[in-house]
Order: sequence, then C-alpha cells, then structure tokens
Amino acid sequence: MKFENNIKIKKVQLTPAKCAVDLGDGSERGLYVNQDYILDKLNRPHRAINLMYCYYPLDETWPKRASECDTEKQATFAWDYAYDDYFTYKGGLEGNTDGEPFTFMRDVRAHGQDVILTLTCDPHVSDEQIRAIAKDLSTYGRLFLRLNHEATGDWFSFNKRASYDEVAAFFVRFTNIIHEDAPNVKMIICIDGVPDLESEEIDREAEFAKAVQAADIWSVDKYLALNWGWPFEIADTDNNQHKIESEEQIYLKTKKTYERFVKICGGVKKPMLISEFNADGDVTGPYKQCDTVKKFLKMVEKDEERWFSGFTMYQFRDDGRLGLEITNPSNPDTGIEQPLFKTYKEIINRKFFMPGVKNLGKAQLPITLRWGNSEDAEGVSMELEFKKDPVFAEVYFDEELIDANLVMELNGKWFYKAPGVKCVDLIPAFFENHLKIKKGETKKLSLKLFAPPASGENDPTQGDDWQENYYYTLTKLPNVRLRFEPIL
Repeated sequence: MKFENNIKIKKVQLTPAKCAVDLGDGSERGLYVNQDYILDKLNRPHRAINLMYCYYPLDETWPKRASECDTEKQATFAWDYAYDDYFTYKGGLEGNTDGEPFTFMRDVRAHGQDVILTLTCDPHVSDEQIRAIAKDLSTYGRLFLRLNHEATGDWFSFNKRASYDEVAAFFVRFTNIIHEDAPNVKMIICIDGVPDLESEEIDREAEFAKAVQAADIWSVDKYLALNWGWPFEIADTDNNQHKIESEEQIYLKTKKTYERFVKICGGVKKPMLISEFNADGDVTGPYKQCDTVKKFLKMVEKDEERWFSGFTMYQFRDDGRLGLEITNPSNPDTGIEQPLFKTYKEIINRKFFMPGVKNLGKAQLPITLRWGNSEDAEGVSMELEFKKDPVFAEVYFDEELIDANLVMELNGKWFYKAPGVKCVDLIPAFFENHLKIKKGETKKLSLKLFAPPASGENDPTQGDDWQENYYYTLTKLPNVRLRFEPIL
C-alpha cells in the first residue's frame, strides 16, 4: 500500500470561538446519546456537553430516580415528585464514580470536549458531602458545574426545601469548597435575570447578589418558545402552559441582565451564557422553530460589543420537540432528525462559532501534545496535497500509535480515533465540502491531530498542572493514504 511521505508538520493550538457552542445531551426529557454518533452527524465537537443530574442523598428513597419512587402517586406536572426527576448522581460521599454521570463524562472528554454538569442539589447537604463531589470532579480537567439552575424559580425541589436566601447562601458555600478542593471546576450561577426591559434590578437581586459575585460564570435559561406543560399537557389554543417571546426581547433582556451582573460585581466582567436555549417545536412547529433560532443567533453575530460568551442548545435528542432529533417512540435508541438539525449544523459550522487554530511554527518528532481543554490544546498539523476530491483518504496507525486517543480535523470535518483503532476513513470530509481546484493545480490541506485523555480523566502523575493539562508524546506520524482515482 502506498502512503504519503515527506509530510511537513507544524505545532498548532486550539483557541476559543467568538461565541462558544455547547450541547445538552440527556435530561428528564431524553436519554444520553454517545459522542461518536453526535460527532459524525454534526461534523464537529462542541466546546462542552451538558449533562443533567440531581443529588438528594438525605432522602430515604435515594438514589432511585424520583419518578420511580412512589408509583402510586399520580404526578400532575413535570416536577411533581419528592425531588427533581433527573437521573441521579451516583457519586459523592455515599457512592462511587463507576456509574452515571461519570461514564458519560469520560466519553465527553475522550472526544475532545469539556463537561458541563448541571446538578440540582439538596441545600442541606454537609460540607463533607460537597467535598466528596469536589473530589469526584477533580480529575476531569476544566469542568463547568451549573449548580441549582433557574434558582429564582419555584419548581425545583431545592426551592421548596429552602428560602431564596438559603439557596443563594448554599451556592456560595458550595462554590467556596469547590474552589478550594477542585480548582479545575468553574461554577455557573443560573438565575432568571431582569424580568423586563424596564427593570433596573435582576429578579431577587437582594438574595442572589453574593452568589453572582461568587460565581465564575453567569448564565440564564432562555427559550424563545416553551411548552412547560410537557409531558402532561399538549400545547394548543385552549390551554396556557406555554409561551412564545420575540427574539429581540429575549436578546435585549439577556444583555441587560449581563450589564446588571457587571454592576453587582463592581465592574468586573465574567463570561455570560445562555445555558438552555431553543424554541419549542410544540409551540412553533418545526419551521418557525428554525427561523426563530436563526434570527436570535444572527443578533449575536452582529453585536460588535461581544458581551455574549456562548449558549447551550437544549438538546440533541428529546422526547418532545426540544431536540435536534426527537426520540423514536418505537425505539428510544434511535432519533428522528428534525428540520432544526440542518439549521443548527449550518450555524455551528460557521467561523464565528468555531474554535480557532493558531499556527505555532515548525515541529519535529517526538513532540509532546498538551490537552488543556476544548479551547486551549496543542496539537500537530500534517500538510497534505490534493489535486481534486480524493476517492480514498485513510489514516493508518501502527503499533506505536494504536493506543493513541485522538481527535482529528480535515477539510472542516472532525474525526475520533479511539485506542485500539488501526485505521480511520477520512473520505467523509469531502462528502459535503467538495474541493474546488482548477485542473493542473493543487491545494494543501492540514490534517490536525489533538490528544485528549483516553480515559476522559487527567493523570495526577503528570506534574503540578495535572488538573488543568493532560500530556501525550507523539513519537511518529500515522500513515496517510490518498488516491484520486478508483483502483479499477
């Protein structure tokens, strides 16, 4: 078999996008979908994947899921249970890290993405229990922890068990312990923000000002349309557990909330996110859903102030109509792609929403690759020459490389190589993005390789910076096979 030779290599670095894109994967409304499937379908990794869990270890029924605890009670709305009906966090003082969400966290990080852990939590848990969670999370590099989101609401169990003052104080207590025991974890405060454009203060500002100050990142949840009556009520003209709001109103209220957060913090600016974002197809139908999402994100692109740091699309696969796919009711392991899927894919593959790649200059083997996070990683770039769309494009890994865990990009499409994989077919990089090369000319493309941890966890033996960085030494290059004509 003939391979490319005399390949020039450079060291390259991932840099942040102008607007980060995160993706929800699993919640009370849908099951987790593996990262191999998502990466192949959407062509690119996300900055982070949001996983939603709850932690109520003081309850007698723990760790059973809330909806499975009292089957004789007839629930009347989504949160009508003893505690929040997310899947349960199996770690902490009472558990271990063998099950959820850790199996999914490892999958997310191995594929070159960070974890957002959304965790609703009993505000009465002890410092010792919080420290156990910090220990659980300390090996996962940069991790975003969104604790007790939508905290100015009244639907989650933590709000029914404690006052707003107590919920806010719990966020501060939790944050202080996390900062001390797991400095790799960034704490996200998620509250409602300003109720309208005339308001000078955020909702329940007196109670949550210190929590806003303590947080590393600010966020709100904003749905352009939402049927919050799901799954107990089908949105229609004769009921009212649903809403729709203009893209401009949502955008301006989010921006004003950010400005108020800055003022609460004495002028200090922090990243501002929408941690749950979509338009509910239960309200809009599939086509207006696409239009309203496009209009909102176009506002983000056009705003030169760049105050907005990123958003999380809720979610990949949903049992209702808040997903890029909806769950197939006949087979929940499969999804049914919605029109929003194509819209979202086109948007997130624009340059504005994509991480950058910085050229660090010539490199030679062996070379140490550093994985910091999805916005700061050092890899290697292999220069390849094309005269037209290839018929075959493959990359082979011999014994020295077979155990490598790599994410790779070519011609705008990302690929994953798991440990043990000997060959990755790169030809899908040209299925949707054809090369436009004049006859007799050639075009150079870079095959970029990065090495996130195969286990999904950082290695404490790698040095003082092990919580922030993971290292892998590349001793040789993989073999690349390019053919521009069929074999026969």
